[in-house]
Amino acid sequence: MGRGVAHKLIEAHLVEGEMVPGRPIALSVDQTLTQDATGTLVMQELEALGLDRTRAEVSVQYVDHNLLQADEKNAEDHEFLQSASRRYGLWYSKPGNGVSHPTHMQRFGVPGKTMVGSDSHTCAAGSLGMLAVGVGGLEVAMAIAGRPLRIRAPHIWGVRLTGTLPEWTSAKDVILEMLRRHSTKGGLNRIIEYHGPGVATLTAMDRHVIANMGAELGATTTVFPADDAVRDFLRGEDREDDFTELLADPDAHYDVTDEIDLSSIEPLIAMPSAPDNVVPVREAAGEEVDQVVIGSSANPGLRDFAVAAAMVKGRQTDSTVSFDVNPSSRQIFADLTKTGATLDLIGAGARIHQAGCMGCIGMGQAPAAGSNSLRTFPRNFPGRSGTPEDSVWLCSPETAAASALTGVITDPRDLAEKLDMPYPRVELPERSSVNTRMLVAPPPAEEAKHVELVKGPNISALPDFPPLPDRIEAPVLLKVGDDVSTDEISPAGAAALPFRSNVPELAEFTFTRIDAAYPRRARELAEGPGHFVVGAENYGQGSSREHAAITPRYLGLRAVITKSIARIHWQNLANFGILALEFADPADYDRIDAGDVLVLENLVETLPAGSELTVRNDSKGEEYRLRHRLSAPQVEAVLAGGQIPLLARQAD
Repeated sequence: MGRGVAHKLIEAHLVEGEMVPGRPIALSVDQTLTQDATGTLVMQELEALGLDRTRAEVSVQYVDHNLLQADEKNAEDHEFLQSASRRYGLWYSKPGNGVSHPTHMQRFGVPGKTMVGSDSHTCAAGSLGMLAVGVGGLEVAMAIAGRPLRIRAPHIWGVRLTGTLPEWTSAKDVILEMLRRHSTKGGLNRIIEYHGPGVATLTAMDRHVIANMGAELGATTTVFPADDAVRDFLRGEDREDDFTELLADPDAHYDVTDEIDLSSIEPLIAMPSAPDNVVPVREAAGEEVDQVVIGSSANPGLRDFAVAAAMVKGRQTDSTVSFDVNPSSRQIFADLTKTGATLDLIGAGARIHQAGCMGCIGMGQAPAAGSNSLRTFPRNFPGRSGTPEDSVWLCSPETAAASALTGVITDPRDLAEKLDMPYPRVELPERSSVNTRMLVAPPPAEEAKHVELVKGPNISALPDFPPLPDRIEAPVLLKVGDDVSTDEISPAGAAALPFRSNVPELAEFTFTRIDAAYPRRARELAEGPGHFVVGAENYGQGSSREHAAITPRYLGLRAVITKSIARIHWQNLANFGILALEFADPADYDRIDAGDVLVLENLVETLPAGSELTVRNDSKGEEYRLRHRLSAPQVEAVLAGGQIPLLARQAD
C-alpha cells in the first residue's frame, strides 16, 4: 500500500509510538515559529525552563501582531522579544517585516521539515511540503528546548483535486468550499492532504491560502506535495538549493477521502460570524458594504494584491467604502511597488498600511458597528475585528475588490456587464525582491550567554500555580454555547493585545465579550474553591493563544466541562493545570445551569486510573459521567498544576 506525503513526513520524524490513528506519537521538530502576541509567554517559559540555547535547526521570532504603538507597551514587548531572541539563539524579524507565515515561507520554509508554531495558522507552511502544526506556546518552548511534539496520531484526509479554477475565482474559494461542505469541526483529528492532477494548477502561494485556513476546519495541519510549483517558488526566493521533492505514491492510501473539481468552483463568501457560514456570493449580492480589507496570512501572495490592483486600476472605489490594504510582507510590498500596482491601489483610494496582521487580529481597522466589512482574512468570529457588534464577511480578493468598486457585495463575474471589465490577467516577476535586512541573525552561543533580557514594567513573571486539589467543590461561574472561540475567552484587539506579556492585567479581559462581570466574579472565588466553566461543542476553537487558558486559570478556573474541546485549547488547558473534561452523554449539558455547585472527588486516584469519572451536581442532586482524553504525562502535569511546575519538581 502506497504512502501519502503526510505519512512520509510523519515516518521521517517519528521518535516514539506508531502511526495508528488515535494512539500517542512523538515527532522530532526541525523548526519553530513564534509571533509577538504569543511569543512573549514563550520567552518567559524558556526563562522558567532554564534554557541555554535553541536546539531546533531554525527558530524564528516574528513581530507582526502588536504593531500599533499607541503607548509604550508594545514597544516594550518588542525590546523584550529581541533580547530574548539574542539570548536563546532565535532569528528576529523586526516590526513591519511581514506576517510570520508568508515571511517564513519566503525565507525559512523547507520541504520535508517539521515545524511547530505558537500560532494556529502555522499550518500554512504545509504549502511547501512541510508538516507544520499550530500548538500552544508551551509546546513551542519545549520544542525550542529540544523536546519532541507529542500528539495523538491523526487520520489522514485525502482531498483529490481535479480540473482548473475558472476565471474570477481563486484559492480562497476552494477553502471556503471545504468549509461549506465540512464546517469548522470537519477536520478534527485529521491531517488534510491535497493530491491529484488539480494540485499542479495551483502555485505555492495558492496552496498557502488553502493550507492556512485548514485551521478553520479544525484540522491538525494541511500538507501539499513538494513538486515543481514549490521548486519554482523557492527559485524565485533565491533558495532553490532548499528544495527536496516530496510526492505521494501513485497508490497512496488515505483514511478519509473527498474530491473537488476545481472547474466547478464559484465565488463564495462566509457570512457573519463564522468561517463556515458560507454561501455563493450571488446569494449575498446587493448587501451594502462600508469597508473592504485585503491582506492577512490567509491571502498573502503577490498575486492576491496584484489582481485587486488590476481590477481597481484607473477607477475609484465607491465613496461609501473604506478600502484598506495590508501588505503581507515587505518583500511583497516592494514587488507591488516595482510593478506599479501600489500606485494603482493608491489611485483608486486605497489606504495602505504596514506589513503585518493589523485588522485580522483587531489591531486597528475596526469597522463601524452595524456596517458590513468584507475581508480576505481567515476568521470572522464575533468581535474579533475590535468592534463588539461587527458584521465581518470573508471572501477572495476578487470579490473584495469588486465590492469595493460597487459599494455592495458583488459577484466579480458580474463586472463584465456592470463595468465592462475583462478578467484581469497579471504578470508577476519570476524573482522576488528578496529582503533579509530586517531579519536579525542570532549571535554566537558564547556571546548569547551574556545577553540580559530587557523587561519593561509591562513584562510580568509567569504566575506560580499550585497543584490540582484532590477534591473540587465549586460553582459553575459561566455556561456557554457552541463554538466559543479563544477570541471570546481572551480577546484580541488594540485594548487587550498590549497586555499579552502581563497576565494579571490581561486577566481583566477574560470572557468579557460573553460576561463583562466574569473577572470580578472569578476573583471573588479564586482564593477559595475556584470555579467551573461549562461549554457545548467545539469549545476553544480558533487561535492557539495559551492566554485563553492561563488567564482563566489565574482567575481560579479549575475545570472545564464541555461536549467537545478544540485540539490546541485542550492541550493548553492541560499545560496550565486546568482539567479538561467532556460529557459522556452530551444531553447532560442541558441539565447543568450557571450557579450550580459541582463536586469532583478523589482526582489524584481517579485521573491516572482511567478516562472516566463522575461529577456530582449538589444543587440538583444529580450525577453525570465524564471522560478525559489526557495521556499519562498530561495527567501528571494537570495534577502538578501544569507543565512548568511539573518540570520544576522533576528538576529538584
